[in-house]
Amino acid sequence: MDFNAALPTFVITLREGVEAALVVGIVLAYLKKAKQSHLRSWVYGGIGTGLAASGFVGVIFGWILQSLSTSNQQYAPVFEPLLEGVFSLVAIAFLSWMLIWMTRNARLMKQNVEGAIGSVLSHEAKAGWGIFALVFFAILREGFETVLFIAAKFQQGFVPAIGVLAGLSAAIAIGALIFKWGIKLDLRKFFMIMGALLLLIVAGLVVTALGHFDTAVNTLAQLDRKSQSLCFFYERFAKPQDRNCILGLMIWNASKILPDERFPGVILSALFGYTQRLYLVQALSYGVFLMTVGGIYFQSLTGRVIFPISQHRLFRAKKSPSQLH
Repeated sequence: MDFNAALPTFVITLREGVEAALVVGIVLAYLKKAKQSHLRSWVYGGIGTGLAASGFVGVIFGWILQSLSTSNQQYAPVFEPLLEGVFSLVAIAFLSWMLIWMTRNARLMKQNVEGAIGSVLSHEAKAGWGIFALVFFAILREGFETVLFIAAKFQQGFVPAIGVLAGLSAAIAIGALIFKWGIKLDLRKFFMIMGALLLLIVAGLVVTALGHFDTAVNTLAQLDRKSQSLCFFYERFAKPQDRNCILGLMIWNASKILPDERFPGVILSALFGYTQRLYLVQALSYGVFLMTVGGIYFQSLTGRVIFPISQHRLFRAKKSPSQLH
């Protein structure tokens, strides 16, 4: 069994899980400080229900993907890579947003969560449900982003789920170290390192998504003569050994030096979307993604003006995320 597919989901779940663990830890610490420890059962209920809802979302996604891929047997070979490409794009959008949002708002997380708890506790009759909802949606948001990433790689079976379980376990351990045993961790450096890894993982997902779309279009062109014109690069430019439909000319071929089916290429492929054959459109898209999303991310960390933003955001960006507890 190839466990390399579990690496990206481990990294993503670890980062997402630590963020959720911080929210839960802040809630539990605030309830203890406010002498409202009797509401802890609502916190645990929110955690369990949030995890169950995330798993249910994953089951629904799997059912939809399976139904669509088998609804039309003739075009089933087209649906699978097409759906993988679509879910990859959705995962790219959500994970990029999460990366930038978390970086810009990490410093205020404790303040925002405690403010929300204080507002909830002011309504005693609904305090339990308010705490439940706060924790539930925090868990569900992180779980949903992970589910989207797994859905983008559903052809790899249940192996990515192993990475989810490992990442979740590690996140719970980190949360326990911080809030139960009081161990001081440099969360700022942790999120910086995990953010950089996540940025490279999502950038690799851009390359992978384009590869899925190219496979779908190429398969469709072979099944339907009317669709052959979609493969304009194959028809006009590509050499027979460099066949592709929509990705342009091949600019990288490391199949003999660093194949993506052997170590260490297989790990680079699973974690960062490395491919032994890289085409022009993939390379350009990869560069554009790193320049835009990566630029905004590092701008939030360092305060350097890479892209024009409002003065209010610039002021916030100049302050790097500090420790969250």
